[in-house]
Amino acid sequence: MTQRHELETELRGETLVRKGMTRRHAGISPLRLVPDLKVIKIGGHGAIDYGREVVLPLIEEIGELSKQYRMLVVTGGGARVRHILDIGLDLGMPTGVLAELASKISEQNAVMVTLLLSKWGGSRVKTADLLELPTMLHLNLLPVIHGTPPYGLFEHPPEKGLIPPHRTDTGALLMAEVLGADCCILVKNVDGLFTEDPRLNPKAELIEEITVEELINMDMEDMVLERKMLYLLRDTVNVKEIRIVNGHKRGTIEKAIKGEKVGTVIKV
Repeated sequence: MTQRHELETELRGETLVRKGMTRRHAGISPLRLVPDLKVIKIGGHGAIDYGREVVLPLIEEIGELSKQYRMLVVTGGGARVRHILDIGLDLGMPTGVLAELASKISEQNAVMVTLLLSKWGGSRVKTADLLELPTMLHLNLLPVIHGTPPYGLFEHPPEKGLIPPHRTDTGALLMAEVLGADCCILVKNVDGLFTEDPRLNPKAELIEEITVEELINMDMEDMVLERKMLYLLRDTVNVKEIRIVNGHKRGTIEKAIKGEKVGTVIKV
């Protein structure tokens, strides 16, 4: 039998899936590139689609907060994502194609939000340039990036159906994790995570704090955040919680940044 050519390394001959090997490396702490970074994800469906009455005060709030905190603004898609997904599903587009189409919408929103934040140094960041973030922050710029993860045609198949499971909430969490951010805040159009949609059931109760395992076990019919985000949060090393706040109410973002009681906290 021909001998394999190997390099002298701790991983020599490993399959990279052996359980004992993965356990051995479980305790390694990754480099935190921007440990004081606040990742603020602005929902397209929850904020941007409402237009100037909601967006302009929200932009003003984020811009002023950027003078005190190092921030990365992440944009969602919204109504136009739902429109293109509806057409794509009707035409039988594969999940990867749907992911490619949906990403264009959050990119459009990132362009608009960047321009609105120009007064505070708003600067557009492309996905491939994410590692330029530390330099941009040292220059006192306010980076804005679209939230759709760049899986594109390689998007993971969903458990059911065809809708891409990794969308902009998930993208915000993944960016917060790789940058070693201090917090990840989702800005929505409700006061947090409720037991049911409060717009459909006024008696729905706000869940102020919950663990990710508890939330997964609840197996809720609908949620204000992407379900895939919960499974990723179980495995994150740097980010240990996410917060959901109402972007239609001023002051909620700063309260979340400070760790005050507001909205919903989902913890590992």
